[in-house]
Amino acid sequence: MKNIAFLITLVLILSCGKEASIKKLAINPKVQTDRYILHKSFPSKNVDNRDIEIWLPNGYDSAKALPVLYMFDGQNIFHGRRGWNKGQYNHGWQVDEILDSLFDIESIPKIIVVGISHLGKKRYSEYTPAKPRSEINKRKSKADISLLEVYDKHGITSDKFLKFMVEELKPFIDRNYKTNSGRDGTFLAGSSMGGLISAYAICEYPNVFGGAACMSTHWPVMDGFFIEYLKSNLPNPLTHKIYFDYGTLGLDAEYEPYQVVVDSLMVLNGYEIKKNWITKKFEGDNHHEDYWRRRFHHPIKFLLNEIK
Repeated sequence: MKNIAFLITLVLILSCGKEASIKKLAINPKVQTDRYILHKSFPSKNVDNRDIEIWLPNGYDSAKALPVLYMFDGQNIFHGRRGWNKGQYNHGWQVDEILDSLFDIESIPKIIVVGISHLGKKRYSEYTPAKPRSEINKRKSKADISLLEVYDKHGITSDKFLKFMVEELKPFIDRNYKTNSGRDGTFLAGSSMGGLISAYAICEYPNVFGGAACMSTHWPVMDGFFIEYLKSNLPNPLTHKIYFDYGTLGLDAEYEPYQVVVDSLMVLNGYEIKKNWITKKFEGDNHHEDYWRRRFHHPIKFLLNEIK
């Protein structure tokens, strides 16, 4: 009996030790299917942990180095059932299906997609550009009252969020997946506030990101304060490509006056339409994922058309 008790105790000790080791090693626990890899609660020293979902194209196993598209509001881009805002934005972009179709019928390179989940109300804190400070202080009172409550509680943390992307997430992706890690193989995409943070990211880190798709960009935040920043911070048009679009219904109906100003800044900074910059207006499109899904092929074809 003593021997049996000893063996049971030994097994329990070893099991506990093994479990502790597994927990220690599992910094990025992941749920994986053939082409989808979900890194749950991805850790960060800069921002709160969040889920990161990665989609790999067909033929990934035999690929060498693929470009990477980092997309904001990651819980919406593949699966509508994981959307947010109580069903308003829960249809999903179906980015995976769109890309599979494009790979079959268009001569664009295959890419890896990294979906970065947002954190509910903290989304506004992380997606609102933190510069220029002077304009934020001047126009903060013009923000929607619900946004003011978020800013007062959480601050504006987009600089920390971008630091997480550039110093923690991207190095992890480049170490663990077959990526073209250079600027010419690293892109951003998002809609609404996700479009705003895409524009901010490519301006703040022009050596990291080579292109951005800013769909239905929510310029009106604090009365368009961010446009002041763009005047002197747009990246070099010789090495970057930027796509903008907007609809004419719902929230999108507010965007055109701001977008016209942004377009004039693009020209002043040396961007050429259809070469390294596009702005598209979609009559009858609303501020909704159904519409972003329908036109997602436009920015993808534009951003990737010169990659071999």
